[in-house]
Amino acid sequence: MTGNGPYVASDGPEVTAAAVLEGTVPEPALADVVARLRRAMRRAARTADPDNTLSVAQLELLSCLAEHPGARPSRLAQLLKLAPNSVTTMVTGLRTRDLVTRTSGGEDRRTVALELTTAGREAVDRYQAHNAAILAAALDRVHPAWRHLIAAAIPALAELIGAIDALAESG
Repeated sequence: MTGNGPYVASDGPEVTAAAVLEGTVPEPALADVVARLRRAMRRAARTADPDNTLSVAQLELLSCLAEHPGARPSRLAQLLKLAPNSVTTMVTGLRTRDLVTRTSGGEDRRTVALELTTAGREAVDRYQAHNAAILAAALDRVHPAWRHLIAAAIPALAELIGAIDALAESG
């Protein structure tokens, strides 16, 4: 939805402001917007922090670990919907870069718990700060009425995220 005109999804119908206000946005259009927003954020993040050598997957793993300190690799794989060997490979690389530490998982010494190092926490904080700055700068370019709608949609989007996570958890 650029300016005051309609948004046209790459493979779907036109979405007007009226459709947004009425709550009748078709799901393919919403899915398209979410995918394009993620790609735009990734591109902008690379531009905002060109010295960052971490991949989006690594940053998402670090962010997930920040939300779930002490998580086991298998739990991170479950939360991120990644193959356990992919998480193991990423953790190995992040340990090499001193962003993550492994400790025994309490009473069962066969298990492993992961923690962010100070450098890992700083990487997550920098990633989140860049994302916040990107959004702030972009929102400054958006019409105030759209900013109002975006702000009003945050609780609904948070609920949508919860519903999507529940679907992912249930398989």
